Amino acid sequence: LQYPILSLDSSWDAAYERELQSFQDIGDAGEIWFGEESMVRIIRWLEKQKIPLDSSVLDIGTGNGVLLIELAKSGYTNLTGIDYSPSAIQLSEKVREKEGMSNIKLKVEDFLAPSAELSGFEICIDKGTFDAISLSPDNAVGKRKQYVRSLCSVLKPEGFFLITSCNWTKEELLNEFREGFEILEELPTPKFCFGGRIGNSVTALVFQRK
Repeated sequence: LQYPILSLDSSWDAAYERELQSFQDIGDAGEIWFGEESMVRIIRWLEKQKIPLDSSVLDIGTGNGVLLIELAKSGYTNLTGIDYSPSAIQLSEKVREKEGMSNIKLKVEDFLAPSAELSGFEICIDKGTFDAISLSPDNAVGKRKQYVRSLCSVLKPEGFFLITSCNWTKEELLNEFREGFEILEELPTPKFCFGGRIGNSVTALVFQRK
């Protein structure tokens, strides 16, 4: 699987503007980041842990909002999606409307400078947003540290953070989130074989805030 490498700038907005136009033309919500199995993996974990259906869930970098739609279909009722791209939020609003999921909350937010009302979440989910921030040509290290600070401010103590990444190994993510988080488990992801070595193209981890 190849994922587009985009920096955190207007190229994201342009990509979501194209997807928005496509949705208006043919009703296609566009790319499912990391594919459908990544959404199934997250929902299965929540169900296995018997996470209450009214738990507050934040989708960081929601894009087209399809993960939130799937969570709503699975019975979750307290769902919020944020994206710093206004076009992404416009697209996710249209997808929400089409699916009749009016209770999903959507907001334009920069996660690196979250607004005061973005707090008290019991579960935060990231599929590719930390990856995108890591690729920023402008102070990526500082932005990664700010991401962790933001996560600490929006996620309740003992809350869960589920991250899916194609840029970082398990060990690297453990290092990035060592301040304030502990690893609960690694979720199974597709494996590939190259040159006789088996590896994962995608890493999916569950952390708990200390």
